[in-house]
Amino acid sequence: MTDDHPLAVAIIPARGGSKGVPGKNVAPVGGVPLVGRAVMAALAARSIGAVYVTTDDQGIAQVARAHGARVIDRPPSLATDTATSEDALLHALEQVETMTGVAPPAVAFLQCTSPFIDSEALERAVRRVLEGEDDVVFSAFETYAFLWRRDAAGAAGVNHDHSFRPRRQDREPHFQETGAFYVMRTAGLQEARFRFFGRVGLEQVAEATAVEIDTPEELEVARAIAVRHADSGSEGIDVDALVMDFDGVHTDDLVTVDQEGVESVRVSRSDGMGIGMLRSAGLPMLILSKERNPVVAARGAKLGVEVLQGIDRKAAALREWCSQHDIALERVAYVGNDVNDVECLEIVGWPVVVPEARAAVAAHARVVLSRPGGAGALRELAEMILKAR
Repeated sequence: MTDDHPLAVAIIPARGGSKGVPGKNVAPVGGVPLVGRAVMAALAARSIGAVYVTTDDQGIAQVARAHGARVIDRPPSLATDTATSEDALLHALEQVETMTGVAPPAVAFLQCTSPFIDSEALERAVRRVLEGEDDVVFSAFETYAFLWRRDAAGAAGVNHDHSFRPRRQDREPHFQETGAFYVMRTAGLQEARFRFFGRVGLEQVAEATAVEIDTPEELEVARAIAVRHADSGSEGIDVDALVMDFDGVHTDDLVTVDQEGVESVRVSRSDGMGIGMLRSAGLPMLILSKERNPVVAARGAKLGVEVLQGIDRKAAALREWCSQHDIALERVAYVGNDVNDVECLEIVGWPVVVPEARAAVAAHARVVLSRPGGAGALRELAEMILKAR
């Protein structure tokens, strides 16, 4: 229960057959597959008691379950290009009622194509429906855009008279649907069989969250700005292993070379303390380095951490190490800083980068640390991991 109200459910339709962006619903943005991001956003809304993903794809189902959703098998007839979202929602609601024996009072329909769903706004929308303020509430952002249409005579204004251009402050704002979420009274949806009915309200969200992904270009844009929405790690990072690059993570990515050609690097005692705390907690750890250098082995021995170095195919080595230790990749944090870390960042559940990581690398991160490599980054990460244990 939430106060005096029964809980709503969230339903996330996720077909496997995207033509515009193949594999779209499991494509990672900010280190998390899109369907996983939608599930996490729904679970963060207090008035949502359960999250269901309705899908025809086993890969999507596996990712959904890994992020805490329940899965409803979507019939092939409801997974075609012509099947509507409402068809999938109504089928899923029937299955929920069959499984639980009760129809939820409200349903939140979330779309994976919106990677930056505002959970607090979603919670407000759910409460408005549960408390009877509205029958439907959808997410929208304020816009003052001048809209136009094309016709045989040329172009004409839609929401304005093109012969008059008032200042922004003298104009009435409009609101644009984001597509991120629609919250509906269940009985009304089942009667209308369409997402808009009765009293319709909007929940205003920030325009910065209103990103929809329908093309490869939009996917790349979402990845580029995901750093702004990165997980702070403040709630802790729940993992079963930590894998670390060496240069730029254990060090500041600089090297000193003496007249004999002997290299030396600087490391942080604070980082060493953090690694020691993780070792005491029994967390498996690995240093995985492309370079082969005695200093890497020496540092690993000092920390009591396993080392693999001189590795060209880092992702393959990471997979093999996880298999040998019976650790799921989804339960691994990998921390890196440069382009040769991307392949590892893409396959783990918690991709982490230091703040000075290259932009193309940071685009793959779920967490961006605040402390630099070689200057407390690993201590910061260790404390996040320990917080969740």
